[in-house]
Amino acid sequence: MSRDWRDDRIAELEAEVAELRQTNEKLLARIAALEARLNQSSANSSQPPSKDSPKQRRERKRKRKSGRKRGGQPGHKPHQRELVPPEKVTATVDHRPDQCDGCGAVLTEVDDTEPLRHQIIELPEIIPDVTEHRLHACDCPSCGHRTRAKLPPDVPASMWGPRLQALVGLLTGSYRVSRRGVVSLLSDVLSIRVSLGALSKAEERVSEAIAPAVDEAVDFAQAQPIKHCDATSWSNGGIARTLWTLSTAMVTVFAITVDGSRSAARVLLDRVRGILVSDRATVFLFWAMSRRQICWAHLLRKFLGCAQRGGPGAQLARELQSTTELMFHYWHRVRDGTMSRAEFRRWTFTVRERFEWLLERGAARSAPGFSGVCKNILEHKDALWNFVEHRGLDPTNNQAERDLRPGVQWRKTSYGSQSERGERYAERIMTVTHTLRKQQRPVFEYLYHACLNSQNGRSPPSLLPT
Repeated sequence: MSRDWRDDRIAELEAEVAELRQTNEKLLARIAALEARLNQSSANSSQPPSKDSPKQRRERKRKRKSGRKRGGQPGHKPHQRELVPPEKVTATVDHRPDQCDGCGAVLTEVDDTEPLRHQIIELPEIIPDVTEHRLHACDCPSCGHRTRAKLPPDVPASMWGPRLQALVGLLTGSYRVSRRGVVSLLSDVLSIRVSLGALSKAEERVSEAIAPAVDEAVDFAQAQPIKHCDATSWSNGGIARTLWTLSTAMVTVFAITVDGSRSAARVLLDRVRGILVSDRATVFLFWAMSRRQICWAHLLRKFLGCAQRGGPGAQLARELQSTTELMFHYWHRVRDGTMSRAEFRRWTFTVRERFEWLLERGAARSAPGFSGVCKNILEHKDALWNFVEHRGLDPTNNQAERDLRPGVQWRKTSYGSQSERGERYAERIMTVTHTLRKQQRPVFEYLYHACLNSQNGRSPPSLLPT
């Protein structure tokens, strides 16, 4: 007996419903993923703060508000401008009263031992020193050959003196003034008119002058027992590049590579020495886990993002988030001296077991996005707790992220570099600037002596801490 046509129709409809349900599930998953991406911010992902929407920035500021009014707080020590010491005052003008403010009597001129001092700071009229070197020629009385004098070795072949070169390096490399802005400033303030091409040549001379010191700083940073590493995108004439920073306590170096591959990271980091603080990027997998420290700030943002996304892993993500926040609370007590390291070590032993148990539960669940994160963190578990035992080791990679931020700002304002020579200048001048600031050494003075030494055939001053 053949099937009734109604049975065939019911079978077709059931198959169609099953297909529609499957499609609906895929669409719902895609919508959830897109909504999660839309809600990403610097607080719940690795997205930089500069990419936050205006609404997210307002919310971030609102959360940071302490409820206090603007300005100095009660009991706050006022910050007042300190007077220039007498030996550095270029001119002194004494003012004495002629008559008494009370009765009008004529006053005799008597020197006040403690007069009220009021100082006015003004810029002098800036007139550049221009030295003209005249190269005379003489005819030889014996053979008639005409010989012209040559510049002495300590006189540069270009128009750029060492101070002027140092100023260009300071403006473009430290203050990130655009090249057109520097050309305008030189013209408006110093009455020095140069072209963009000449300015680029000056940057090249500064780059060559500081190159030996930067190479020495790179070797120093690679050899340090604790170092932080991070990377961001860069551009060279519209072609993608990667900007790296290797940050230590007193020296920070930068490098621009053709990509962000593991081979590029190996070149920057040299061989495995010391402890490396970084995120969980796969490019660092060549570094032994026992010699790494994974950034807990990244983990906290990841757990927050998973909790906000919802789904089957949201509750576990919230528990991991709260555990991480508690760890930071006690770590901050260790850092400010209100908890001993031994006590923190004992507390961490217990919380480590709970943290890894939560990760194992999350990895075992079928929670898209969250389970994979838990599995990856478990693969890095030997690199999670090194900061507990090693003094001077921080559980976050904030140091490298802070040092990398000026490079991001440079990229956004100048769109990276336009040549290989520009890449070398950018990485070298950023290395000099941020290393000197860490050591509280004046950048302009250093650049001046580096350019002066280069002009005289000598090596630049060292960037290494003394």
